[in-house]
Amino acid sequence: MNELKRKSIEVVVDTAVSSFAEGLISRYRSEVNDLNGVINMKKNNCFIAELGEEFMFYSAFVRSFDSSFGNVLEKMGNNIAKLSYEVRGNIESFILPDQIQRIASVLDSYLDHSAKPSISHYSDYMSIYPKDITSYKRNHVTDNYFFSAEKNEHYLIELKASGDLDNKKSKAEKSALLEEYFLLKNQLKNDKTAKIKIFFGTAYNKFGEGKQWKQERVKQFFSDDELLIGKDYWNFVCDDYNGFDIIFEQYKLSVKSIIKKFKKEYQSVCLCA
Repeated sequence: MNELKRKSIEVVVDTAVSSFAEGLISRYRSEVNDLNGVINMKKNNCFIAELGEEFMFYSAFVRSFDSSFGNVLEKMGNNIAKLSYEVRGNIESFILPDQIQRIASVLDSYLDHSAKPSISHYSDYMSIYPKDITSYKRNHVTDNYFFSAEKNEHYLIELKASGDLDNKKSKAEKSALLEEYFLLKNQLKNDKTAKIKIFFGTAYNKFGEGKQWKQERVKQFFSDDELLIGKDYWNFVCDDYNGFDIIFEQYKLSVKSIIKKFKKEYQSVCLCA
């Protein structure tokens, strides 16, 4: 990776993390005298309050951080991707009844284990396009939609920034991706060289980076070629094998400064309340 791109990624990461932290600090500061504020409500739990003011603060902080940071990671991924791809938004197109039926058929075959996930189950499927597609039009919201002009490839990614996917939602996630696939395929039907790839991604590997990702229920609906887990997702976003390492090194630097600031804010504001 060239130095300019590296520096740009570091700026994106630092800006995203710092902005998020400023928002949390501002929130906690504004709630110092609010009896229903996040920190003050913790005081009503005698079991937590007994562990001390600082523990009480950080227990609330971690919960807020974890529940909100997913949106930050998703936006950060899109902003980093702009350095390597054209980042696009929602897909406005149409989907045909036979394609909807194909999606249902594919998912049912995965559900009853009569077939294993394969990109050929949808990429090889051909439709006959009617002249009037007005009644089939749809607008689909996407998490990540990247386009590589150099390769003429379109990438659709459903991202779970939390790093985890409820096993019961695996089928729904694959269904949504297949709908996006056919919507985009129909939009690009006159471009015979365009390729579309779909992925399910997570911002981190819940089993540990570098370790096997074991959510077998999810793998029941997604082939290995359709997965971007943790490090693989960030490397893909950066379009570089070392992308994750660059992002995480900057993240560690940014978070250290944030923790120091939080401690200072907590001691000067929250403990005085």
